[in-house]
Amino acid sequence: MTEDPEISVPEESNDPSPADLSNAADETTIGDENTDSPPPPPASFEMLVSMLFSQAMAMLGHIPDPQSGETSTNKPYAKYTIDTLEMLSQKTQGNLSDDEDKMLSQTLHALRMAYIEVR
Repeated sequence: MTEDPEISVPEESNDPSPADLSNAADETTIGDENTDSPPPPPASFEMLVSMLFSQAMAMLGHIPDPQSGETSTNKPYAKYTIDTLEMLSQKTQGNLSDDEDKMLSQTLHALRMAYIEVR
């Protein structure tokens, strides 16, 4: 007769559970220290596209850096952002409202034209 090998039981983790993190997020408000600025707009598909558009335009030198006021170009990162929007277009095909689809299509067209203009 052989003895059963000792079974190791992992100790309890001190890591918070997903529920704990969710509750903590509900209790914490980001940006409370600056009450002069307006609250951010609600999350939406249009806001996501607008943020990516602004980021790409900044990388193409069309929007100055807010801190320095100077423009610079970074075509690889601009292309990455354009490619991200293209991927988003493909993944959401058939699931967007007409307005969302039109906005995304026009945004991609404008960014592609701006990309071509940058030397």
